[in-house]
Amino acid sequence: MPEPTVTVVPPSWAPAAAGLLGLLAITAAMLDGLLSTRAAGAEPTGLSRPVGEAARLMRQRRRTTVAADTLLWRIGSSGLLVMALMIITVVPLGEWTLFNLDVGVIWFNAMDVLAWAFVWLTGWGANSAHSLVGGYRFLAHGLAYELPLMFALVAPAIAAASLNVAAIEAAQQNVWFVVWMPVAFLVYCVGVLAIAVWGPFSPALSADIAGGVTAELSGVDRLLLLGGRYALLSAGAAFAVPMFLGGGAGPLLPAWAWVLVKTLALLAVFVWLRRQLPAARPDLFMEVGWLVLLPAVLLQDLLVAVIAAGRA
Repeated sequence: MPEPTVTVVPPSWAPAAAGLLGLLAITAAMLDGLLSTRAAGAEPTGLSRPVGEAARLMRQRRRTTVAADTLLWRIGSSGLLVMALMIITVVPLGEWTLFNLDVGVIWFNAMDVLAWAFVWLTGWGANSAHSLVGGYRFLAHGLAYELPLMFALVAPAIAAASLNVAAIEAAQQNVWFVVWMPVAFLVYCVGVLAIAVWGPFSPALSADIAGGVTAELSGVDRLLLLGGRYALLSAGAAFAVPMFLGGGAGPLLPAWAWVLVKTLALLAVFVWLRRQLPAARPDLFMEVGWLVLLPAVLLQDLLVAVIAAGRA
């Protein structure tokens, strides 16, 4: 197995990493706005919509509700953004990374589980029926996607015989893992959409419950939650690059540039899928998660294990 070549940068680089994640999130928001205006048949002003919406929310007063648990409410609404920032700390950008953890894969799994708490707290803290229903919907989706996502992350770890993200990237010098573990990659992508409450997993924010967990959010709190969703999409796309897409491997361009190109390509697909896939009813998706996704990804893990054992 090839040794990973990665340099751990000083913590002072953390603001630069956060800024890069912010640029990716803004790009995703602009693309989403552009697709929204085109779908509505309006003038293509989508590129400026996120900026205008952010400015409007920053000027808006925070809404208050009777007997709200304000602390938990605020923790929940800002939590998704914190999750995204924590995820990118273990993603190698070419030869650089903030943290070269031996258990980087487990770190990602620990972070994605936090989405359960943060979305639920956003729904619970408002002390509102619509928000609470949205929180329950997300928990129901989580029961279906979390276990398949966990086993999807196991496949590349088995193939590389490591839980270190840089080592998994280095193990793809000959062939990217997405080529021979496509089921794990697809299940991982489903999980990213779910933790970002995106596309099929947006019933937690649905209009039939007045916006669900966002029903009572306004001002900066609403901006943090919405921005956190775009940031999680970006962080999930970035984490997929070293796990399944060969990391910085590619011709002509430097490794860090290839990481960004692959991240942007996958991020664009995530944003585009929002209007292409129907919303998944939590009870029906539970059947899909447990009866289709979980057995399929377990078979994928078994196949990867057999191939890895044969190479040993």
